[in-house]
Amino acid sequence: MTNVLISAAGLCGATIIGAILGFFVKELPHKWNDAVLGYCAGIMLAASTLGLIVPAFEQTSLWWLVVIGVMAGALFLNVLDLVTPHLHHITGLDPEEHRNNARLSHVMLFVMAIALHKLPEGMAAGVSVCSTEGATEWGVSFGIALQNIPEGMVIIAPLMMAGVSAARTFFISIFIALLEVAGILLGFGLGSASSTFLPVMLGFAGGAMLYVTSDEMIPETHAHGFQKQATYALLLGFITFVLMEKCV
Repeated sequence: MTNVLISAAGLCGATIIGAILGFFVKELPHKWNDAVLGYCAGIMLAASTLGLIVPAFEQTSLWWLVVIGVMAGALFLNVLDLVTPHLHHITGLDPEEHRNNARLSHVMLFVMAIALHKLPEGMAAGVSVCSTEGATEWGVSFGIALQNIPEGMVIIAPLMMAGVSAARTFFISIFIALLEVAGILLGFGLGSASSTFLPVMLGFAGGAMLYVTSDEMIPETHAHGFQKQATYALLLGFITFVLMEKCV
């Protein structure tokens, strides 16, 4: 349980750190934004496959349960995307986008999109903690925490430009961070409930992370003309996770 609390504190803290940085960094150049996001995508890609899906197949002979879990995780986020805006609509923070989405109701839809994605991300970290040890255990949490910093940053600017006070904006970012903590506890609880159910949950978490990486992160890094830098950053992030497994 101690590892769960450490993971929860790390993911929650990363979002809050990103929110604090968001008050000072109003706009990150696309070149750097795409490189950072590409690096995070590489870690998320490795964490979802090597840290979640591969261990799921190793823990059961019923391979079809893992396949169902992976597809269910992706489908779950696909359904969320049908009712909420895509995250890549706000990652760039273009002034034109702010003017086109000036109404607070639209901004809150963007914030809700991030908030809803926090729950399955937290579940992925929670499931990984209860099922693995060493670098893989912390690698999944580390990858999600890295992604939380830029996500925490992009929460701030749209709300501030929509006229929300700094105090209320910071409170919203804390609420979103706590939602991910709830996901961690839920994932840990479901993963610990049954040894038969655990591979399904690992597959579900891995599928959800793969969906986010493919549908949200990678397209965003290739949307502004800096795809080469983003691609090499993704490779570096992937190798970082592999080295974490080998060295720890």
